[in-house]
Amino acid sequence: MTSDAATATPAGGLPVTGIPAETANGDAPRYGLGASLQPADALAKTQGTFPYAADLWAEGLLWAAVLRSPHPHARIVSVDTSQAAAMPGVRTVVTHEDVPGQDTHGRRVADRPAFARDVVRHHGEPIAAVAADHPDTARLAAAAIAVEYEVLEPVTDPEKAFEAEPIHPDGNVIRHIPLRYGDETATGEVIVEGLYRIGRQDPAPIGAEAGLAVPRTDGGVEIYTASTDPHTDRDLAAACLGLRPEQVKVVVTGVPGATADREDLSVQLALGLLAMRTGCPVKLTATREESFLGHSHRHPTLLRYRHHADAEGRLVKVEAQILLDAGAYADDSADALAAAVAFAAGPYVVPHAVVDGWAVRTNNPPSGHLRGEGAMQVCAAYEGQMDKLAAKLGMDPVELRMRNVMATGDLLPTGQTVTCPAPVAELLTAVREAPLPPLPKDSPEEEWLLPGGPEGAGEPGAVRRGIGYALGMVHMLGAEGADEVSTATVKVNGPVATVMCAAVETGQGFATLARQIVQEVLGVEEVHVVPVDTDQPPAGPGARGRHTWVSGGAVERAAKMVRTQLLQPLAAKFGMSAELLTIADGRITSYDGVLSTTVAEALEGKELWATAQCRPHPTEPLDDTGQGDAFVGLAFAAIRAVVDVDVELGAIRVVEMAVAQDVGRVLNPQQVRARIEAGVTQGVGAALTEHLRVSRGVVRHPDLTAYPLPTALDAPDVKVVKLVEERDVVAPFGAKSVSAVPVVVSPAAVAAAVRAATGRPVNRLPIRPQAAVTAQR
Repeated sequence: MTSDAATATPAGGLPVTGIPAETANGDAPRYGLGASLQPADALAKTQGTFPYAADLWAEGLLWAAVLRSPHPHARIVSVDTSQAAAMPGVRTVVTHEDVPGQDTHGRRVADRPAFARDVVRHHGEPIAAVAADHPDTARLAAAAIAVEYEVLEPVTDPEKAFEAEPIHPDGNVIRHIPLRYGDETATGEVIVEGLYRIGRQDPAPIGAEAGLAVPRTDGGVEIYTASTDPHTDRDLAAACLGLRPEQVKVVVTGVPGATADREDLSVQLALGLLAMRTGCPVKLTATREESFLGHSHRHPTLLRYRHHADAEGRLVKVEAQILLDAGAYADDSADALAAAVAFAAGPYVVPHAVVDGWAVRTNNPPSGHLRGEGAMQVCAAYEGQMDKLAAKLGMDPVELRMRNVMATGDLLPTGQTVTCPAPVAELLTAVREAPLPPLPKDSPEEEWLLPGGPEGAGEPGAVRRGIGYALGMVHMLGAEGADEVSTATVKVNGPVATVMCAAVETGQGFATLARQIVQEVLGVEEVHVVPVDTDQPPAGPGARGRHTWVSGGAVERAAKMVRTQLLQPLAAKFGMSAELLTIADGRITSYDGVLSTTVAEALEGKELWATAQCRPHPTEPLDDTGQGDAFVGLAFAAIRAVVDVDVELGAIRVVEMAVAQDVGRVLNPQQVRARIEAGVTQGVGAALTEHLRVSRGVVRHPDLTAYPLPTALDAPDVKVVKLVEERDVVAPFGAKSVSAVPVVVSPAAVAAAVRAATGRPVNRLPIRPQAAVTAQR
């Protein structure tokens, strides 16, 4: 525990490390790092007045609609737009023939067409777009476009994609990683095998995709949308629109959560093209159905595992085959596969590993970035294997895990040394020792505690309680040589500071963190964060905790440069070094007390500013045997799930999730807990309910009625029993990513608890009711 932290004891009785003493005593610091500073937009979001992309408006705007394919795989014979174009109120209709620049795009591989040209490769792929005076007119015109299809047999089974006819000129295999570590021929005394399937989770954003494009006088366009990586969006849009990057400006509007649907081009290309063609502002707001069809989802994954161990339960070798269904286009599948293969054995020491991973194209809905991509799927599988191994050895599942946990200095199966703090044993101990929740009562007034809710549960006597454990890990920032860099500018004008950084506030709390950093470094309480657009230097995407590390690091460096500008004249006046001056509680003081003044007095009449960059140490791609230092840093978590299962009906209620997490350093206690709770809830959804149903490539019932999300009544009691603050010395502030690792570990923990309650194997997520049934009425 660091010197500026103390140990608090919550109601559960367990110590929570890393919380400043002021917070533990209820007297939290007002601002700066360690304070639970409220987000600046919290009140507006609570009151429903926060402006999202769907709220955009411009004088004289037109409305857009997109025609999407009803088939998962078809050859386009002809497209007739004449009837749509002739409708009153329709201004223009565009297809692939009207794309003036590059006709394909993609963040990693440029394999996705702006509009389908000759072939449709997934259900819901854009065919054409319309701009009209009224939204109803636009939708009617889109429906009036006549498309003649030659329906083709879809490739929907990823296992058959290897031998099937290529659905794309680049082939069906996007990437294959054959990881070989140690002795391939090694065997253990005890062997367990398993086959696991992970379903297609949708990001299910609060608001569907929307945006507004406004033409510019230089022939370019301004695009207002909920982007999480505006500079990449700008560059991709410019290439397709036949413009120079400086002719396209992307302005970020309110982002209602950032997952896969915000990290690919959803509405930008259609809007930009329509605005350029009509010379008018054009707005598009996707329906929920269009949102389900158009954006990326979590990779459905098939995993085959074989674990070898000795008689004492120590792992000898892990063998795995991992198959990711990427859908029609590459997107982030190569990155997700790298994480899945590298973390295939989990946070455990394994001397030998043989892992083969593939990402393949199919005619299923597209897959892309979703918290913990790759890591979440393998976590469910390797933790299922650990439970099987414990059962075969007759050993306590926690004890088996404890004998194999990773620590700092150990090696990943990629050959990379774990140099960051890896307190995995400490995390597992914390959740094991946490007090268990009380058992449910059988009285009628407590029926809501049973699986299924009020009037939905069976007999209390059919309910079994299960307790399960899971460990997991994620990598932070980009991997395999990704150039992670961010730029920030900090300006101070009297008592007010301003931060300019193109790191998008997606709900992860970066805007609040930026304020806290400047408050901490400069002692200025009032700090404003400038809205993001592409006139600012790039900061990269908002994924894998990178803005806390890279963008937060840039803000800190810029603030320290301003601090030097402020302190040097004062130090020189008193004949001392600026390093001998400190800023705390809004005051500047010298080591000997000779100088003591307020920050406000020192800044009076001054305007100071500085710009800085942060770039972490480089990484390298995995080689032909899956070896290489591919990751900048790692974060870990342990979760104990407590569930009640009605073994007659198969209904499952998650009673409690106890979480111990490796956070590096708590920068905002309230936000850390909020992000953990949100991550756990998303993971519980993946474990129990969230699965986008697809039949032969066609999405069935693409709406929130048929896609059940966890509600407030379904969300479990999340108890953060321990936050381990062991700072990563190479990370700014020593902080680690918080949001992703609970999503990764939660589904595995729930599955383990259901196994414990039912004795069933539970090898599929989400868990189907029949998998939890062990008794008949």
